[in-house]
Amino acid sequence: MKQNPQSVPGRPKKFVSKEEMINNTKDNMREAEISMEFAGEEELENLQEKNERRKHQIQRMKNEPLT
Repeated sequence: MKQNPQSVPGRPKKFVSKEEMINNTKDNMREAEISMEFAGEEELENLQEKNERRKHQIQRMKNEPLT
């Protein structure tokens, strides 16, 4: 049986660039906005709070220096 190459011990995980992380976060925000159209009151509030945190996270990622 073959192992998933991502799960082989000692093999480095896939590198994800800062730009890719920002784009993934923006995609998540868009998906949450779509979900908000169908959400109940409590879920709507949770999604709005998540997107607010995501906005702040994007700002932090943009401002952090490259390593």
